[in-house]
Amino acid sequence: MIRDFSLQALFMGLLTAFVGFASSFAVVLHGLTGVGATEAQAASGVMALSIAMGVCAIVLSVATRLPVSIAWSTPGAALLASSGILPGGFNVAVGGFVVCGVLIVAAGLWKPLGRMVAAIPAALANAMLAGVLIGLCFAPVKAVAFNPLLGLPIVLAWVIVGAINRLFAVPAALLAFALVLAFGIDMPTDALARVFGTLVPHAEWIVPSFTLAGLVSIALPLFVVTMASQNIPGIAVLKVNGYEPQPGPLFATTGIFSILSAPFGGHAVNLAAITAAMCAGEDAHRDPARRYWAAIVAGAGYIAFGLLAATVTAFVSLAPKILIEAVAGLALVGAFSGSAMAAFKEPESREAAAVTFLVTASGVSFAGISGAFWGLLSGGLMLVLARFTSRKK
Repeated sequence: MIRDFSLQALFMGLLTAFVGFASSFAVVLHGLTGVGATEAQAASGVMALSIAMGVCAIVLSVATRLPVSIAWSTPGAALLASSGILPGGFNVAVGGFVVCGVLIVAAGLWKPLGRMVAAIPAALANAMLAGVLIGLCFAPVKAVAFNPLLGLPIVLAWVIVGAINRLFAVPAALLAFALVLAFGIDMPTDALARVFGTLVPHAEWIVPSFTLAGLVSIALPLFVVTMASQNIPGIAVLKVNGYEPQPGPLFATTGIFSILSAPFGGHAVNLAAITAAMCAGEDAHRDPARRYWAAIVAGAGYIAFGLLAATVTAFVSLAPKILIEAVAGLALVGAFSGSAMAAFKEPESREAAAVTFLVTASGVSFAGISGAFWGLLSGGLMLVLARFTSRKK
């Protein structure tokens, strides 16, 4: 195993960890606070997720000798941001995280459930995801309207760097955010003390609370989004690069690590898609059999970033909330455009996808259940009705 290590894999692994953490950290932080997490609980959740991602990537890559890259569920975090705080607060959300992890394990071990997830029409799954993402994608525009001197540098950094290399667009926006925070905002006198006081990692234990609203509003949509937009594409990326992974054990393992991170505030970890391509491609090594080291190094990088999560969270909390939402929105523009295009691609499912998108994007909750569930349900009924009437004709 040591003989397979290479400097090329080391560099790509470190780059993967940086891109994976920096490009979606803001989304995860905003998602956790959106369902009621305090600053300390959100920092604990980010730390738990990062460490779970790192350990899971190392375990799976060593066991399979495949470049199995792990990520947190970025679309899932965006879903949380749109769900709002449920009755019972963050404890109910954590209960939903636990159930989601159990469902992911079941999907990996019990093939009928995995087939049911795969049977969800791609148009509806993508429409729900687009509806979830669109609210956050408005944030960069709102940030510029809030204060052009603070919002514009973040957006311009994303635009200019993205035109050169899309991979570094969001890290550039995050760097611009840090500079705006450092030089454009009046800091409280105790700001540095607060930031340095978080250098020692601290985990918050949150007792899960299981309710019907948590199951329907968080667990089920989070499970569907994580499987459809992360786990299944993650398998596809490995296959495109010439590997033949066994999906079941990989899904089940990510579900186990999701369950372990949940009581500390983590929502879900899963197979990566974008960063998976970094670790599984030729840039990680010319020899496919040696690329798994890139995923191992990335895992170690995620663990290191996780230990600093509280410090990063404390620093970010010094800025107006709309600015970190702007970074999160910029990070999701690509995901929104891709999901929207896939949702409305096929004419026969276009109306059902539109209904799913509109109900989800409305953000309206009925009976304490978030719009994401109702969007998927209403779009599904619309699709069934359309197919039934077409058969009658």
